[in-house]
Amino acid sequence: MLSCLSLLLAVTSAVQVTAAPTPRARAHRRARAITVTPFVAPVAALEAGAQALIMAQPDIDALTAQAPVLAMAASDLQMAAYSLTAAPVAFAAPVFYWDGDDDEDVGEPVWPHQSQADVADSLYRVARQALNRSQYSRAAELFSSIRDKYPRSSYVPNTYYWQAFALYRDGSEDALRAAREALRTQASQFSKATTRRDAEALLRRVQGALARLGDPDATADVTEAADSVAPPTGPVIAAPPGGPGPGPITRRPPGRTYHLRNESCDDEDDIRIAALNAVLQMDPDRAVPLLKTVLARRDSGSTCLRRKAVFLLSQKHTAETAALLLKIVREDPDQEVREQAVFWLSQVPGEETVAALDSILRDPRTDPEIQDKAIFALSQHNSSRSGAILRAYAERRDAPQEMREKAIFWLGQRHSSENAQFLKDLYARMDNDDLKDKIIFSLSQMGGADNYRWLMDIALNPKEDIEIRKKALFWAGQGHNVDVADLVRLYDSMSDREMKEQLIFVYSQRREEAALDKLFQIGKNDPDRELRKKAIFWIGQSRSPRAAQYLQELINQ
Repeated sequence: MLSCLSLLLAVTSAVQVTAAPTPRARAHRRARAITVTPFVAPVAALEAGAQALIMAQPDIDALTAQAPVLAMAASDLQMAAYSLTAAPVAFAAPVFYWDGDDDEDVGEPVWPHQSQADVADSLYRVARQALNRSQYSRAAELFSSIRDKYPRSSYVPNTYYWQAFALYRDGSEDALRAAREALRTQASQFSKATTRRDAEALLRRVQGALARLGDPDATADVTEAADSVAPPTGPVIAAPPGGPGPGPITRRPPGRTYHLRNESCDDEDDIRIAALNAVLQMDPDRAVPLLKTVLARRDSGSTCLRRKAVFLLSQKHTAETAALLLKIVREDPDQEVREQAVFWLSQVPGEETVAALDSILRDPRTDPEIQDKAIFALSQHNSSRSGAILRAYAERRDAPQEMREKAIFWLGQRHSSENAQFLKDLYARMDNDDLKDKIIFSLSQMGGADNYRWLMDIALNPKEDIEIRKKALFWAGQGHNVDVADLVRLYDSMSDREMKEQLIFVYSQRREEAALDKLFQIGKNDPDRELRKKAIFWIGQSRSPRAAQYLQELINQ
């Protein structure tokens, strides 16, 4: 039961830090585009947090005593969940992803003849199955055959889109030309098809792919579409002449947001951004000035377009990419655009990017949410300078405590002796218990015999706060570098009752037989009745047949 409660609490904590998306009505489920971005794996932190949640004892007094541990676990779960949600909802890379067997979110069509409807429906589903299985040529043929065999079927208007989609995924020049023809036929004959909006965006992608292959018609179309998105007479965002140096970074006044309420986030933006992406693939040098023009716009209707354009800019790695993204962070009026610019700085390599992120953290006027993203972005750069910046930030007494905790957390995800020694030295100078907690956790995540010995030294130090000692003992007990025999011997030499309680829990989390034997001994012989009860409780949570036998013998006494 406790394990289920722990899992529920862990999931709840993770969900609480994830912003719910704004509901948006859709006529049908569209084939989405996603990009897979590199993340620092937070699974270990989530599991560790869940283990800490289990530490609550089966009575009210113990639960109250464990409240600080629960708070620490919730904080650590938030850190881990943060790494899962750090990537903003930005424009995705131009790679279609198919959901699976789900049909479009529309009702079944009204068939003129039921006998024909049944057969067309079966063929349609077979075609969708082929698409799901990446059998693109066969899927295209099947969608086309629906029109040939059942021309009165209500599926016909959308078969052009799905046929083109399959041909686009095929990727050959002939397939791309056939996809273009299918989409143009749908546009001329079935302008009210439910997939028309998706078809327009797909046509931009098909044209972009053909333009890269030298198709003159596609090249002209892509160029014209891109010019319509970013007119050459529009303003151009310029990189700071001195590179990513100090400068003002927009900070939101209390109680005010820069999200524009009359912004337009519709399918037209998808079509525009598809056009820009097609130019980026066809002629990157031409695309960057167009992206600058889009990102320099400040009208409310361009907000969503700017959010997506930030991603495209980050994919074109030039000498000015970092400086341009930094300028967006400093000047764009939309908070989400600024946050996405900081996030994508994490994906732009080079020392100039690290310098840009450093300038964000050094500016005292930087919005805390932007600082948060900058810390994450720095953690993704595996350079000595980025590590030094994180260490310097963790030491700053003038920095917000929450941000210092994040810096300490990400240092713990870099398994280096330099970071480990820094955290130990920082702990010795630290007078804030919350920051000490984070240092203990980060060192436990690094692993290594030296770090676990340091954790045991903290646990055994009577001058440390009892809660700090308990947490150090818990995290030390989670590692395999601490010999269970040492933990078993520690119980009899321990005089502090709270530390004995903690050791009982640590034994319950170990899988060695020696740990279970120690719980048997405590449950039978410890002079403290409450400690015996706790040991018996944790024995009851064991799946070992020996535990069941022990409890049976205890009941029969």
